[in-house]
Amino acid sequence: MGLSLKPAPRKNGLTRRNLLIAAAAGTGLAIGWAVWPRAARLNWAAGPDETLINAYLKIGADGRITVAVAQAEMGQGIWSALAQIIADELGADWQTVGVEPAPLGPDYANPGLALGAAAGASEPMRSLIMGAGQRVARFLDFQITGGSNSVRAWEMPLRAAGATAREMLVKAAARRWQVDWTEVDTAGGFVIYKANRLPFHDVIADLDPDDAPEEPTLRTVRKLAGQPVLRLDIPAKVDGSARFGIDVRLPGMGFAAIAQGPLGATPAPLGKVALPPGVKLVEVAGFVACVADNWFAAHKAVTALPIKWQKGEDPPGPWQIAAVRGALAADGKPFGPQGTVGEVVRDEGDVAAALQRGVLTAEYSLPFLAHACLEPMTATARVVDDRAEIWAPTQSASLAARAVARALDIGSDDVVVHPTLIGGGFGRKVEGDACAQAALIARAAGRPVQLIWSREEDFAHDMFRPAVAARLHGKAAPGGITGWNAAIAVPDVGAAFSGRNIGSMMGSPSVGAGAIEGAVELPYAIPNIRVQHCLADCAAPLGFWRSVGHSFTGFIVESFVDELAIAAAVDPAAFRLAMLKDKPRHAAVLQAVLEMGGPLGRDGGDGPTDPAVGRGIALVESFGSIVAQIAEVEAIPGQRPRVTRVWAAVDCGRVINPDTVVAQIESGIIYGLSAALFGRIDFDAGKVVQTNFHAYPLVAMADCPEIETRIIASDADPGGIGEPGTPPIAPAVANALFAATAKRWRNLPFFAA
Repeated sequence: MGLSLKPAPRKNGLTRRNLLIAAAAGTGLAIGWAVWPRAARLNWAAGPDETLINAYLKIGADGRITVAVAQAEMGQGIWSALAQIIADELGADWQTVGVEPAPLGPDYANPGLALGAAAGASEPMRSLIMGAGQRVARFLDFQITGGSNSVRAWEMPLRAAGATAREMLVKAAARRWQVDWTEVDTAGGFVIYKANRLPFHDVIADLDPDDAPEEPTLRTVRKLAGQPVLRLDIPAKVDGSARFGIDVRLPGMGFAAIAQGPLGATPAPLGKVALPPGVKLVEVAGFVACVADNWFAAHKAVTALPIKWQKGEDPPGPWQIAAVRGALAADGKPFGPQGTVGEVVRDEGDVAAALQRGVLTAEYSLPFLAHACLEPMTATARVVDDRAEIWAPTQSASLAARAVARALDIGSDDVVVHPTLIGGGFGRKVEGDACAQAALIARAAGRPVQLIWSREEDFAHDMFRPAVAARLHGKAAPGGITGWNAAIAVPDVGAAFSGRNIGSMMGSPSVGAGAIEGAVELPYAIPNIRVQHCLADCAAPLGFWRSVGHSFTGFIVESFVDELAIAAAVDPAAFRLAMLKDKPRHAAVLQAVLEMGGPLGRDGGDGPTDPAVGRGIALVESFGSIVAQIAEVEAIPGQRPRVTRVWAAVDCGRVINPDTVVAQIESGIIYGLSAALFGRIDFDAGKVVQTNFHAYPLVAMADCPEIETRIIASDADPGGIGEPGTPPIAPAVANALFAATAKRWRNLPFFAA
């Protein structure tokens, strides 16, 4: 039986700083008290022959190190990265390290929820914001993977956990050796003092909880950080033993297929219908499902049902795009250098005076998008009496548990969630809708059930990236942009998400800078700038899509910067560099990508000599990381242009695993390129027009450009990496298309599916 060690007690004295943090978090706490559970959750448990060192680390009698990881693994390598951080401080042998998904509980609440709000804030405000966010997250037991904040949020807590365990090990060994513990260290899974070596598992029996320091000393030199160690999830994915959501199997389990109608519609009661032998019908408000001993039989049965759908109010249709475009002039005032539309979220200098004459105007549009995860929505549920267990590829065990609890009308403490590997999330699998459906079906069927959405259901009932429209006015001189006026119309995604997952009190759409992140704080020095958010109406369900607001503001901003550079007859790269004199990190990233893929070759430059080949550049900072990309496009007359090469440079601060950084930049580029070239969702009377990959294609391996990535060495705090590779690719390709065709490409997608 393992020894369970409790952490040192925390000091909770009432200080001025604590009061300020509580005040900063007051709104969240008030909401949380009304609608979120407050009971303590289950602790992480030690198995046979394991010793639980702290909330994040346990050591087995065979020397195996197990790390509790609260973040979901969906291909971004986070299980390995977080384990690498704690193993580095501990002094573990990487070959002995494994991971387990952390249970729900305050210790595993995401401490980085306030990173976005704290970005750019100076001390002490940044500490106050971060402290408030951490307190709210712990209070709500809120586990979530998103916003590219996993390493940013967990680096220091996990370093502290590893350092604490290291200090306890060396003190225990020092007592055995009767030496000064400060002269003892760990490395490669051993406690070391001169020629003496003890493996960790030989020391754990002597651990003393009182040895846990209140403030552990972190290593000044780390051996694993920055090294391309083998990712822990790769071997199982290669040999097929990895368990994704659809791989779960339980005794007596049935398989469910679901039918959901047009958005907002509800099914009329079916009455008596003939069903194939062994198929059970489940009717629930909002959907119909069939359960069988295999999914194909269930799917065949549910698609044969004569379901009549009762139309909802204001179903999404073509009017959605018109509503977004109309929001640019919703207040009836003309948009121009002296007009205002929506809410001004940034206004500096004298924009009206700067845009008197010689003004360039451009309009951009982006469509609704689906997440298009290769693993469709799925969940497995077992419901016994008033308790439920869920196995699901979820980005938030917290939201999954609460969705199931609401659906079954039980307490969240009566729901246990077992996270699995995720076959693509991109923000879609933050939602708990499939988990709730699986639980309802399992209860009605009277046995465990695995629900798998068909591909058509997955496209039809996504939580969509909203459509966007923008109109910009600007003026430039050879030294940079002198005036900038941007209005961006987009619905409020945050309100849509909060309304579904937190409560209607949080679901009222509003205007604000958060809806157009990436368009407000630009890296470029622009003396006269005004930015406005225009709130667009939307009946379609909206959700967070990879890189969120940056997915569209990156395209809008970097396309218009390029247009202004051409209008000023300046090389677009030199134009950007001139405005980055006070941003050395941004300038270094831009210069690095130019070394890789430049020069661009416009205005007599030394770039591609083939007139059918063009190169375009883009620079976007998002989620604490800076990424610049150059795209090369081949536009042979009579053929559809083709993206042939992409160069990317990234400064993401301190790097844990460079191989993962490169892989995520490549992933972000391919994901963003698929959307830029082909991605589009249209609505017709509540139905999604694009029903499968034939109408919503992804970039295939044969069409994938050659990608080269360079990581800029940096001592800055870690930035995100799962999302920042996506925003620059669309504008880089648009700018390359202009270089190759002399035509401006302002509307996404560039090509029909």
